Amino acid sequence: MTAPVRVLIADDEPAARRGIQLLLVPDPEFQVVGESADGAQTVDAIVRLRPDLVFLDVQMPRWDGFEVLARLPADAIPLVVFVTAFDDYTLRAFDVHAADYLLKPFSDQRFRAAAAHAKEQIRRRVPSDVERLLTLVHAVPAAPQRIPIPTAQGIYLLALDDIEWIEARGDYVRIHSTGRADLVRDTISGFEHRLPPDRFVRVHRSAIVNLARVKELCIVAGREQSAVLQSGARCRLSRSGRERLERMVLGS
Repeated sequence: MTAPVRVLIADDEPAARRGIQLLLVPDPEFQVVGESADGAQTVDAIVRLRPDLVFLDVQMPRWDGFEVLARLPADAIPLVVFVTAFDDYTLRAFDVHAADYLLKPFSDQRFRAAAAHAKEQIRRRVPSDVERLLTLVHAVPAAPQRIPIPTAQGIYLLALDDIEWIEARGDYVRIHSTGRADLVRDTISGFEHRLPPDRFVRVHRSAIVNLARVKELCIVAGREQSAVLQSGARCRLSRSGRERLERMVLGS
């Protein structure tokens, strides 16, 4: 009998981890041996559990997916299926090398194809695959420059520079950008972890702003405090959000 493929699921969003686990249930050849929610936990789990396969979120707190792999000893490198909400041209290289990738939101059919591909690779894996994966890890830039937005026509690639602000809408986020507003199924916390922290700031539990689009800070005692953006939109500031924004904008 063929040994099961031991799987670790690494994603900072509990719902995303649960979704992957449910998609693996119908295939008895996969055995989920653990979960992790940030980069440090993932490194520890991989070294300790030695999974054959990791579904690895690219953008996580405390080291992203590529940093996780760079911190692993060579003899602990598993096969990886990257999971990401961002599209970047370098990720396409993984489709024909030792790893695959899933672009959120992905369909059940796309997941099954990636899982089947990974299973096939594990059965025939050779040591050179590890060296090739490590080469790719060190070649990938730290941050993506575009976000894929599903539309009726396909996928719209939204440049990060065009984003003005992002607001929470329940299980969705609305992305306000130059000339458009897009509703995407994701959480505000998920976006906060994936966006470059030197360019985007969480100013409220329900809002993230692009620093480059902040035109004015309205901070008046006894009144609601807000950031005025270049479009004229006003984003409410929480106390901690105001402090973060002041540090970034004013250097205070």
